[in-house]
Amino acid sequence: MRWLCYNSPPMYPLVLLCTLAALSWTWGPVTAGRSCSETRHVYAEKGYSTNTAPLTQISGEHLRLCPQDYTCCSSQMEETLAHQSETDFLSAIDDTSQFLHTTFTQRHRKFDEFFRELIDLSEKSMNQMFTKTYGRLFTQNANVFQELFVELRRYYSGGSVSLTEVLSEFWSRLVERVFSLVNPQYQFSDEYLECVNKHAEQLQPFGDLPRKLGLQVSRAFIAARALVQGLATGRDIVNKAAKVHWCVRALMRQWYCPLCRGMPSLRPCHALCLNVMKGCLANTADLDTEWNNFIDALYQVSEKLEGPFNMELAADSISVKVSEAIMHMQENSIATSTKVFQGCGSPRLAPGRSRRSPKESGGNRRPFRTFSPEEKPTTATGTNLDRLVSELKERLRPMRGFWVSLPHTICNDKNVAADVTNEDRCWNGQTRGRYLPDVTGDGLMSQLNNPEVEVDMARPDVRTRQLIMELRVATNRLKHAQAGQDTDFMDSEVEEGSGSGGGGERYSDDWPGYRPYSPPYSKPPLNPQTPIKPPRVRDRTGSKWNRSKGQSISAVSRPAFFSLAVLFWLSVMVTVAPFWR
Repeated sequence: MRWLCYNSPPMYPLVLLCTLAALSWTWGPVTAGRSCSETRHVYAEKGYSTNTAPLTQISGEHLRLCPQDYTCCSSQMEETLAHQSETDFLSAIDDTSQFLHTTFTQRHRKFDEFFRELIDLSEKSMNQMFTKTYGRLFTQNANVFQELFVELRRYYSGGSVSLTEVLSEFWSRLVERVFSLVNPQYQFSDEYLECVNKHAEQLQPFGDLPRKLGLQVSRAFIAARALVQGLATGRDIVNKAAKVHWCVRALMRQWYCPLCRGMPSLRPCHALCLNVMKGCLANTADLDTEWNNFIDALYQVSEKLEGPFNMELAADSISVKVSEAIMHMQENSIATSTKVFQGCGSPRLAPGRSRRSPKESGGNRRPFRTFSPEEKPTTATGTNLDRLVSELKERLRPMRGFWVSLPHTICNDKNVAADVTNEDRCWNGQTRGRYLPDVTGDGLMSQLNNPEVEVDMARPDVRTRQLIMELRVATNRLKHAQAGQDTDFMDSEVEEGSGSGGGGERYSDDWPGYRPYSPPYSKPPLNPQTPIKPPRVRDRTGSKWNRSKGQSISAVSRPAFFSLAVLFWLSVMVTVAPFWR
């Protein structure tokens, strides 16, 4: 044919024939009339009707998303495949983030079940041991202990409950009951018992046990609640972040335009896929910094639960330390009662009672058996805290950098894009061949020169900003939980406890294997002539004995404010010292 065109005399029919032959040689496989059987077959396999699918390639002037060359797609097919590209995109994100969603959902359920069962077992253990030890005396006053666990459950479940106030109220009610029991020969009015509470601030009838229990329970419950809430937040963030605003044109162009060109087996070039995904996921990539901070905070709180904030040991210690506190008050009942009588006056004798020594009432008390540190509760979950934390930490490690690496994860799937080594035999957005543009950076601000996706740089995504804020709030809660602080009650507790001078208490762990921390300074001894200030006494006991004041302090020191608080209160003491004399 070529020889005929070059060597024949110029005749119009022959020129036209040669022209058509040259065009046929140039266009090769994309000329009109080429069979669309492969495209129709793939289209039908996706569940779509082929009634509107051309049998052979037609002119592509009607196409809105794909190149307007000869095509095997009608307008209806292009629209259908555009919707399919959206579905495939969301499916790719769901498949990739399934690990995150499964981990947060399952770990949240397991930890929540475990912590709730620990509280149930702690209450059950106390009821059994106290019934055996104290008999009818316990059953008659069981409501005091029941109310404690009701409030602990309410706090753990997210209720607006201050642990400090819960424990303070418990010790206040308990000191009234125990004081009445060790002095059965007297009849006490409510006003008299209120006076007993006031003197209890200085007398410390339970010794140092309220402070120790408050420290253990507060830190463990705060960390446990923060961890479970954090896992729920992680699950919700993944669900929301996976529902991104897609970019239809770019997705359709890389995945289904090859199908419309009659090349259904041709995958998009790896670099093309990266630019499309980085553009479509630009806002999601901006989650990376706050997401990594959140994952780190979860990891650190879980480590605390393995050590000084161990929820298993804290739950088990409730009954033990309460019993020790009761025994301490019984053993010191004569001295305590004498000082209370001096401060509150002589109470009235109960009808038919004579004055007896308080010691006589406790003569038949049976010894109280405590658990050894090795004994841990057996839960229906069939596991223990160490194992749960270890499994969680293993799953948290690979979560860092998830959102910024999501485009790479998706494009590395051989079903999504061509291999990075197959640069010349892939779809470059127009035809088969190498993709020449550079791959853009990560995040919204890097998409200014993205050749595949137009991103509005002046309008940050509101939904992404909301997710970033949720992550910051959750991270802040977790970080404070590492210090035994509850962000829901920090303002009031810091105001009450900042001058208490108990900065070293947070490190004086009562758990085996953790040595008490000694602060790098020494305080001068208190002057015996100097009146004891109520804030210092309340911090030492860890309880709010006077319910009428309605005040509470934190059972855990605030390390973030400690240094400033010490300097502040030293200056105050120097200023007002003359007024104390």
